[in-house]
Order: sequence, then C-alpha cells, then structure tokens
Amino acid sequence: MSIVQNFDLFAHKLVDKRESFCSGHRACQGCGEVLALRHICKALGDDIVVANATGCMEIISSNYPHTAWEVPWIHVAFENAAAVGSGVEAALKVLRRKGRIPDRDVKTVAVAGDGGTVDIGLQALSGAMERGHNMTFFCLDNEAYMNTGIQRSSATPFGAATTTSPAGKVSMGQKTGKKNVPEIMVAHNVPYVATACPSYPLDLMNKVEKAKRVQGPSYIHVFSMCPTGWRSASSETIKLGRLALETGVFPLYEVENGKYRLTVEMPEKLRPVSDYLKLQGRFRHLTPADIEKVQEKVNQELKKLLHKVETSKSWLE
Repeated sequence: MSIVQNFDLFAHKLVDKRESFCSGHRACQGCGEVLALRHICKALGDDIVVANATGCMEIISSNYPHTAWEVPWIHVAFENAAAVGSGVEAALKVLRRKGRIPDRDVKTVAVAGDGGTVDIGLQALSGAMERGHNMTFFCLDNEAYMNTGIQRSSATPFGAATTTSPAGKVSMGQKTGKKNVPEIMVAHNVPYVATACPSYPLDLMNKVEKAKRVQGPSYIHVFSMCPTGWRSASSETIKLGRLALETGVFPLYEVENGKYRLTVEMPEKLRPVSDYLKLQGRFRHLTPADIEKVQEKVNQELKKLLHKVETSKSWLE
C-alpha cells in the first residue's frame, strides 16, 4: 500500500484521542508549537520513543520532578536529537533481534526546534536521513531561538527583527531568507517529507500517520506560531497559521519518493503578504519597499513549488 494514499483518518478526532503530552506544562499562552506537539502525539499513539532536543518544548515539559510526557522520552543536547534518535532506533532493532523486547513496531521519533534542526542539528539530521534509519524527525519551526532569547536562526524569515538581527538605523532585521530544509530532505531521497501547521490539525495528523507507516526515514517540518517571539496576540495564533497559507508564505504539501502534492489547497487569488506581516510586531519596522521585497521572495518560492507539483502530476498520469 502506498503511503501517499489518502488514509481516512477522520476517526482520529481530537476529542477521541488520549493525551500523551498532557496538561500542566509551562508553555506560553497561545503557543503554536505545543499545540502542534499535542496533535503529533495524538496521531503517533503509544508505541513510540521520543528524543527531544533542548528547546522550548523540552524546557516547558520537564520541570523536575514533573513531566508532561506520558510516553518514553529522552532529553538530549541541542544539536543531537537525530543522532540520539538513530541510536535508539538501532538499539530497539538489536533488542528485538535478541528477544529482549516484544517484536512489535515501536517508532523512534526525534523532535527539535528550528535551531536544533536547520542550524546546529543539521549535520546529525543529514547523517540520520542518509543512513536510512526507521525514524520520523519533526522540526517545530517557530523561526528563531525563542527559548534562549529570540535570536535569529537560518529559519528566520527575511525582514524579521530578533535580538541578534535587530531592526534599526543600520539594519532592517534579518537579511537572509529561510533555509529550505524540506527540500534538503528531498535531496537526501527521504521517502516521505511534508510541511504541516497546527492551524490545519487534520492535515497535520494525516501526515504524522503517513510518516509513522514509513519503514525508513521521514521528515515533517511544522510551522509553529510563537506569540512571544513574533510579537503577536496570543489569540491570533491559529489565524496567523492560516494566513501563512493564504498568503503563500508557508504552503502545505507532501513529497513521496520525489513526487510533490499540495495537501491543503490555497485560494485561487492569494492574499497580500502584508495581511500576514501586519499582525506581527517583528515586522512593524518594514517599509512599503521592504514589504514588496518580502512579497517578491514569497512569489518566487511559491512558483518553484507549484512547478514541482505540476511536474509531479504529469509523472503520475
């Protein structure tokens, strides 16, 4: 059975799923990252082992002597979630072979933020994906090192102000665009790669279910809204995630064995990117000319993606 099939997962309604990432954590109000993690855990089920890099989700969930995790969980260093996940996957394989644990499918999961994925964790991630470990890696991308003071990462979007890419008289904020890690994973020939967002929970959970079924490496890049670092209202977290799609800033798609497919259709006429930017204080310094540059970058990246989607359609036909 092809993993790209549209599994009917509507039985996975959120109210029907046990919480394996439970309440009592210390996430900020309106945190999109913790919402995404709850959806991910619901879709993964109980037979998992999680390697979680230092970052927001580790800090808010593991205040000794308490934990928000109700599945096997390991806190690992900032840069090595993929490396530890690889070791866990290999260890489980050996233990099953020796009859030390039941011979059932236990999925290894690695979780890291954008800093622990696209920057200091990229080497370990690349190695794990290249070696073909049976592991799903989740990047929870809130577009900066939020846990340590809102420093820029290479996932910080063009023009955004952070503490290490400040906006002022000599700088307009972040000068480079986001590193496209999903495309890097496709270049590694990873069987299943996807983007997701908690503003679209069923789409996110469908993709988690598909990734779990893959016998080999899989990667999901989760757009995780951050009211604290984005200087946005906590009540508008879901709205921002939807605007990211409706403006073309963050399309939702999946790639199975190199074939691209949009999983949530974007409006025929996209909203201007200014609708998304104006709700976030990190962009309040941008001039009309700066916003036009952002719009051009969004248009360019979206055009490249849509070309790949159309090319994939012709392959499938």
